[in-house]
Order: sequence, then structure tokens, then C-alpha cells
Amino acid sequence: MGMTITEKIIAAHAGVDRVRPGDFVEARVDQTWSDDLGSPLTMGLLEEHGLKVWDTSRVFVTSMVNSPAQNIQTATVLKSIRGLTGRLEIPLYEMGKAAIHNALGIEIGKTLPGELIAGGNSHACMAGGLGCFATGMGSTDIAAILATGHTWLEVPRTIRFRFTGQLRPWVTGKDLMLHVIGLIGFSGADNAAMEFCGGPINALGVEERLSMTNMAIEAGAQNAIIEPDTKTLAYVDKIARRPFTPVYGDADAEVSQEHLIDVTGLEPVVALPFLPSNTRPLSAVKGERFDQVYIGSCTNGWISDMRVAASILKGRKVSEALRVIVIPSTAQIHRQCVEEGLAQIFLEAGCAFSMPTCGPCIGAHMGVLAEGERCLSTSNRNFPGRQGHVKSETYLCNPAIAAATAVKGALCSPDDL
Repeated sequence: MGMTITEKIIAAHAGVDRVRPGDFVEARVDQTWSDDLGSPLTMGLLEEHGLKVWDTSRVFVTSMVNSPAQNIQTATVLKSIRGLTGRLEIPLYEMGKAAIHNALGIEIGKTLPGELIAGGNSHACMAGGLGCFATGMGSTDIAAILATGHTWLEVPRTIRFRFTGQLRPWVTGKDLMLHVIGLIGFSGADNAAMEFCGGPINALGVEERLSMTNMAIEAGAQNAIIEPDTKTLAYVDKIARRPFTPVYGDADAEVSQEHLIDVTGLEPVVALPFLPSNTRPLSAVKGERFDQVYIGSCTNGWISDMRVAASILKGRKVSEALRVIVIPSTAQIHRQCVEEGLAQIFLEAGCAFSMPTCGPCIGAHMGVLAEGERCLSTSNRNFPGRQGHVKSETYLCNPAIAAATAVKGALCSPDDL
């Protein structure tokens, strides 16, 4: 019996011939990272115990949540991070180099096909869209990785999602993932590897695939993965910082479940409060009104997302009934938006256009919701209080639906404009 792509990557990094679901292994880590929430604890542990980083080229830190500092407390934290990264010789990305680290690791060519990635954020699983094993871990786990270059893992069972049919206009990878989460439930893939395959997956751009794997944790998964194809390799070859070897699953690999999903009749999908699994087809919730539209986050802050949103907003104005915030995932994407004229389109439409930050996604700053306010967001979570007041509401959708809604002032498709 063969192995899945997830099992083969883990086995190679554990230095064994084969693994099976439920095995516990010690595995070599190719890349890790931390942010301004977790890194003070992570790096502080190393300094407290007099430990050095095993390989400073395999780790980076981003100030992505509270940078620029919003108050004296966060300024003090950011100051401590600058000191810690300097003393430990860890690369730091902040301010003009700022980025959401899940996207940054991909952009700078440090999360590659066939690798094992452990990031200090639950959405580190996004990198699995490139064909690597990628999972999120806590601050103390990341500290152990920084000191040793290794971590322990329980090998996950694999749930395969095989897609068939033809995608309709305005249906994206984000919609496929929301549909899957709605199908299996918020804990339907607990501690599993979600594997996506089939013609509709092959038809997606790489960044749409990354939006899918980004949200694996919203189904409880340990990781999500898509085997690399020619699109993946063309995307990665331009940015890779080190050699890599793509890995592919065996044809006779055993999976715990397989779901066959025909996308032919699938509409754009919207997740209603207060779970990503509380999904509806767009037609069932058209006309819902919002106080805010947020386009961005690590899920949908790619340049392809910015281009789609700008194509809908071009020559139009945002409705007076709401406010719109557009935030690219990285400083490089922010610069691309300026160079390509997308930033001008957003500003002329009446949007607020900002440097990279996680602020609105987690209700920290740059777009916090008041009691009773509603936000249509391209981010990944909509729990009570996620974007602000516990009595605010967040709906999830793809960037095209968000941009169209921003213009009309009510939930709609670009075809309705």
C-alpha cells in the first residue's frame, strides 16, 4: 500500500521509509516564522535559556498585527521584538517591509513544494497549496523548532476532496472551500489532512488554491494540500530561494474518506455568522446590507484578488451606505497595486487603502466593528467578536462579491451591477 502526498513528505522529513496515520514522529522542519503576538514569548524563551537559532535563514519574524504601533503598549512590544530579533540575528519584516507572514513565506520563496513548514499562526496551512506539508503551531512549539530545527508530529489521516464539473463565473477557490466547510462542518476534518484534486482545482490559479488551503483550519484540519502541477512549478520557480523536490502521492494510497463534489451548479458561497460552516448560496442571501466591506487578509489579499476587486470597482463609486477597506497581504503586493494603478482605482471609488496588516481581520485596529455593525469580509473567520464587538456580525465571501456589494450597498454579484 502506497502513501499520500502528506505521508510521503512527513516520512522523508522523519528519515523513515513509511508512516501511517496515528504514528508519532520527530521531523526536520524546512521553514518557520512568528509574528508580533507570539514572537516575544518564542524568542524570549530562547534568550532566557541561552539558546541559539539553529539556522537563521529558516526563520523570520513579521510585525503584522499591531504595526504601526496603535498605542504605547504595542509600541513597547514592537520595540522588544526589534531587540530580540537583533540579538538572535533573525530577519525582521516591519513597516515598509511589513507582510502577513503566511503570505510572505510564499512570496519570498521560502515555502516550497515537498517541504515541511511549521508556522506560528493557525493559517500557516495556506502554504499547502504549493504542495508542501504546512501546519500552524503555538509559540512554545516554534521556540523548540528555532532551537533544534525539528518538531514532533502525529501523522494525520487524509480526507480527499475530488472536484468535477465546470466552474461558473465568479466562483473561486474561496467558494469551493466555503462549500466544503459547509458540507463537512466546522470540525469535519479534525486533525486530518485535507487533499484537494480534480479538474476544477487544476483550473484555479495558484493564489486561488492558496485561499482554499488557508482555511483548512476552519474545518479542524492539521493541514491541507494540493499536489503541484505545471502552474505551481511555474509560480514557484520565479521566487524559490533554495532547491526543492516536488512530491506526489501514490496511486494506491489509502485515504480515510473521499468526497466527490460536482461544482457545475455551484454559486458563489457566503458564510453567515457565526461559523465559516454556516454557508448559503449567494442567491439565498442577496440584498443583505452591511456597514463595512473588507477586502484583504492572508486568505484573499493576493495581487490576483486586488486585480479582481479593482476590475469591478473601476469607474464606480462605493455606496454611501457603507465603508470599504482594502488591504493587500504584503508590502510587495501593496507596491504592485500602486504600480498597476489599482490603488488609484480603490481610492477614486472611495475605499480606504492601507499597508499590510492583520488588524481588521482580528478586530485589532484599522477597521474594528461597533456593537450591531455588520461586515462583509474576504477573511477566514466570523466568530462572535472576531472583528470587533461581540454583538457585531461578519459574513465571509470572495473578493468579487465583496467589491460588487461595496458598489451596490447590498449583497450581490458583479452581474447585478
